[in-house]
Amino acid sequence: MRTLRTESAISSACGNRRCRVTAFADGPYAPRRAIVAGLAALTAGPADGPAVLLLPGFTGSKEDFAPVLPLLAAAGLRGVAVDQRGQYESTGDPDGPDSQFELAGLAADVARAAAELGGPVHLVGHSFGGLVARAALLAHPEALASLVLLGSGPAAIVGPRGLALRAMFPLYDAGGLEAVWAAARAVDTVVRSPAEAEFLRRRFFASSERGMLVMGRALLAEPDRVATVAVAAAARAIPLLVAHGVGDDAWPPALQADMAARLGARYEVIPDALHSPAAQNPPATAGLLVAFVRDSAAVGSLAFEALAPPADAAEVA
Repeated sequence: MRTLRTESAISSACGNRRCRVTAFADGPYAPRRAIVAGLAALTAGPADGPAVLLLPGFTGSKEDFAPVLPLLAAAGLRGVAVDQRGQYESTGDPDGPDSQFELAGLAADVARAAAELGGPVHLVGHSFGGLVARAALLAHPEALASLVLLGSGPAAIVGPRGLALRAMFPLYDAGGLEAVWAAARAVDTVVRSPAEAEFLRRRFFASSERGMLVMGRALLAEPDRVATVAVAAAARAIPLLVAHGVGDDAWPPALQADMAARLGARYEVIPDALHSPAAQNPPATAGLLVAFVRDSAAVGSLAFEALAPPADAAEVA
């Protein structure tokens, strides 16, 4: 019987916790560039595998999920990470309205992407992407097979990251994006390689300036929609997962745990990770996503039986 590949496939594909996508540059699970519903994307995995659509956070991009895409592919899933409209290589319509960058507009992009990918998708929203993902559930529930809120929260961003985001607007008014970038780098304590530092700068300035401002305001103004999301998910039996890094410094872990309880969602804490577990602990993050898709009531057994794993792939017990 053909079955979904499991954590042993992930383990063999990534022998250590800090694996990077470069290990798969020439392999069968290598991410490929694509355009999905007009959005720049990285994809990996079988075209007929269960589709996992991944939405990055504020000022993020599809590359944030690059370390987990080969691991999802190794497990038989079709991983699709996108730049949301206004992010990096999906800059949006320069002559279009601001609404294209608001939650409703971004949620509509999710629905279009799901349709292009062949039906309901397992939607993963990281941080700000989680706010977009739940907006998609509310406005386009037919597009979702399941929903994962990864390092996201019940309402507007809080704590030090919220304060930093509020400070972005006067900085922008005073000196534009250069001033915002300089201030962000001044407080960044992460040691980065020259290549990574250059990529982050290139991504920041390639993103839509207008989109960044609109998304930033949404991240500061979003109300608590947990009760509404819980009702909408229950009405269509959409499985929910709330997960975050053990040291998440955005929405406090206790707040995310409470959100999971209010949603009636599965709740998981990812070890050895802060706010970006897909980059900081790819195997644990990918393993969690694979297990959730496998166990999701929205995925029928025939979908998994249709997968064609390699001869050495582990079978689900």
